[in-house]
Amino acid sequence: MSTALSAGRGIVDNLTDRFKAGVITTGELIKLAVESIQWGFSDIVARRFSWSEFLLQCWFMTRVALLPTILVSIPFGIITSVQIGAAANQIGAQSFIGAVNGIGVLRQGAPLVTSLMVAGAVGSAICSDLGARTVREEIDALKVMGISPIQRLVAPRILAALLVSVLLTVIVAMTAMTTAFIIVVGQGQISSGTYMDSFVGLAQPADFVLAEFKAFIFGFVATIVAAHKGLTARGGPKGVADAVNQAVVLSVILLAVINVGLTQAYVMLFPGGA
Repeated sequence: MSTALSAGRGIVDNLTDRFKAGVITTGELIKLAVESIQWGFSDIVARRFSWSEFLLQCWFMTRVALLPTILVSIPFGIITSVQIGAAANQIGAQSFIGAVNGIGVLRQGAPLVTSLMVAGAVGSAICSDLGARTVREEIDALKVMGISPIQRLVAPRILAALLVSVLLTVIVAMTAMTTAFIIVVGQGQISSGTYMDSFVGLAQPADFVLAEFKAFIFGFVATIVAAHKGLTARGGPKGVADAVNQAVVLSVILLAVINVGLTQAYVMLFPGGA
């Protein structure tokens, strides 16, 4: 009996500790996000924003994420076109394949693929960079010199990630939709004119706005998580590796939850466009 009680208390204590750690992490993420926005906005207004660091990070993020994003978008477009084409053939709705393909890619596929690439490629690179600086005590050195690491390192990376995420979403959408168009029209399921007419007739500008808004939010969240884990890395190279792993896993979970929330909010606010 005593053993069972001890085991039960251990489980409860473990869950309590994890809950407390989650609350603390949430608070730190919110604090970092607010401070990053404040520093970035104030620096831009005061014309002391590190544009050189911003451009360097934009190029770095693009170089890291562009090719993997394109390579992921192509099979995504193939899978989408095959599955939607098969379902449309079963119910005799071939004329709507273009609309379903295009709208599905815009609303869900493009932002989601972008978020995974940003969290996996860009986020891991940011976390490893800041984590290495942290364990080498470069972050502490900046603080000693009176320089805010958030102002100098985090804010330019966040602004760069926002821009890169928005642009990558356009690339994902174009690549996936072009691939789906080639597969569907190439197989002779429908003509190219019917495919384009169905997409143009049912797609709305709000679909593109929703995709870009999701990409904006996803890029911000992934960068904040990566920066937080990098700045709190401890324990040398192993600590940096653990921080990168935690950043990627946490980012993917948060982005999936946020994607569901944004989609449901869009459906409730704009039921006619759902």
